[in-house]
Amino acid sequence: MTKMSKSQILATLSDTSGLSKKDVKNFMDKLAELAYAEVKKNGEFVLPGFGKLVKINRAARSGRNPATGATIQIPAKVVVKFRVAKAAKDALL
Repeated sequence: MTKMSKSQILATLSDTSGLSKKDVKNFMDKLAELAYAEVKKNGEFVLPGFGKLVKINRAARSGRNPATGATIQIPAKVVVKFRVAKAAKDALL
């Protein structure tokens, strides 16, 4: 099972929507820019039917170096996670 490349996704959306590949590419780029800006500003971005991007503050924790077994301190950091929508889960599973 192979995954679709970006150009294959653009071609498929172009064929099914009646828009040009250039218009579809521009739309996808603008959607990504909007998502990044909203997550940075508000902490989350919802894409109805798919899920949402959420910015999460991860606390500092202790871990182990797998090579030596020594305990190390992992610093706190901000991460972005994608939470899949219930509609997507129901459609796929």
